[in-house]
Amino acid sequence: MIITQTPFRISFVGGGSDLEAFYSQSTGAVLSTSINKYMYISSHKFFEEDKIRTKYSQTETVSSVSELKHPILRTALEKFNISGGIEISSISDIPGGTGMGSSSSFTVGLLHNLHVTQNLYASKETLGKEACEIEIDILKEPIGKQDQYAAAYGGLNVIEFHKNGLVTVNPVYLSADNYNALQDNLCLYYIGNQRSASSILSEQKKNTAQADKFKTLQNMVKLVYELRNVLMKGDLDSFGHIMHENWMMKQQLASGISSPLINELYETAMKNGALGGKLLGAGGGGFMLFYCPKEKQQKLDEALHKVRRFDFKFEQEGSKLIHYGNG
Repeated sequence: MIITQTPFRISFVGGGSDLEAFYSQSTGAVLSTSINKYMYISSHKFFEEDKIRTKYSQTETVSSVSELKHPILRTALEKFNISGGIEISSISDIPGGTGMGSSSSFTVGLLHNLHVTQNLYASKETLGKEACEIEIDILKEPIGKQDQYAAAYGGLNVIEFHKNGLVTVNPVYLSADNYNALQDNLCLYYIGNQRSASSILSEQKKNTAQADKFKTLQNMVKLVYELRNVLMKGDLDSFGHIMHENWMMKQQLASGISSPLINELYETAMKNGALGGKLLGAGGGGFMLFYCPKEKQQKLDEALHKVRRFDFKFEQEGSKLIHYGNG
C-alpha cells in the first residue's frame, strides 16, 4: 500500500491574480501557507486485475479508466496508462468546497501517489505543474494556479504567476517568535455552506477584462509584498490591517463573493478584537479567517458563538509519502 499526505492551504492576500486572465497581462502573486489538515490518498493492488476501484464520496468499480465518473481520477490514471488492478481511496480532514483548495490537494496527492506506484520521482515543481495541467488545461476548470503549488510545496510562501506561465515559489522566512505569534493570532471559523467556486471564478475571470477590476487585482498584488515585508519586520498588527484592505478589494471582483451572513460575521468580528480577515477561497461560504491578537480572542469567540472555531497549525512540508509497503 502507498499513502500520500497532502496539505490544505489558507491564502492571505492576492487571490484571483493566479487566474490566467490576469497574470497573462500582469504578474500575479499570493501569500499563503499550508496547514496541518490533509488529503490522504492510498493505493494498492486490486484483487481483480482487469478492474479499477476508486473510493471517494462514491465508490466506483469499472473495467476501463474511461468509465470513471470522477474527472480528476480518470484523467490522472489515463496520464499514467494504468488499465487495471488498482484500488485508490481518498480521506480528507476537511470537506470539499470550503475554500482551502481541496480539489487541488486531491490532484497533487493523487499524482504523487501514482508517481510512486510507477517507481517515478516527482519534484514539488512537477507535482504543482502537472496538477495545473490536469485541472486547468485538460479539465478546463475556471481556477487559478495557487492551490496546486501551495499543496505541493507546503510552507509560508509568496507564490508568483508570470506572464509566460511559469510559477515561482518564494519561502517567507520568519523568526521563531514572529512565526509562532502569527500562528497564534489567526482564528479560523467554519460558517458552513459548502459550494463550488466555479461560478464565482468564472464571473471573476470574465470581469478581469474590465479596467477597474483589473486595477483592483493589481493593487491586491501590491499588498502581497507589503504583507510579506511587515511580516518579516514582526509588525503583525499591520498584517491584520492589510488583510482587511485586501478583503475590501476582493469583494469588488465578482458578485457572490460575500453575503449578508458573511458581512454580518465580518462586522461583528471587527467590533470584537479582529484587525482584519477574509473568507477563504473564491467566496460564498466555507471558512472565515481573522487576525486577532491572542488576548482578545475569547471576546471574539463569544461574539462569533453561532459559528464553530476550527483549530489548526502551520505546516511546512507539502505533499509527502507517509507509507510505502505491503502493510
